[in-house]
Amino acid sequence: MNNEEGDDLIVSFAIECSDPGDVKSLILLRTPQFEFILDEDERGVSVSHDDEPEIENNLLRRIRVASQIVVIESTRKRYELDISRVNQEELAEACAILHKMNFDKSFTFEIV
Repeated sequence: MNNEEGDDLIVSFAIECSDPGDVKSLILLRTPQFEFILDEDERGVSVSHDDEPEIENNLLRRIRVASQIVVIESTRKRYELDISRVNQEELAEACAILHKMNFDKSFTFEIV
């Protein structure tokens, strides 16, 4: 897991692949200061996955964070990620950034 906070708000997940040492990324990205130039239906947190570069306009609709798993539902896909090996400080940081991403309540955010 990697989190960034600046002009862009980013929460990214590294997903292990079947090939040893191979990792794919699932990225949640929002750039609030530039959203005003977008149409209303294009605003929000974009979801991208390395395996699905052809999917565009994939916006976050719901995220549910539990102790072992995170479920991400977007306009186009649903992802279930094992977070059992994520450091609790990193997870807390990700949740703080997700709260900032959701300043306009554009998605449902649950921590259970």
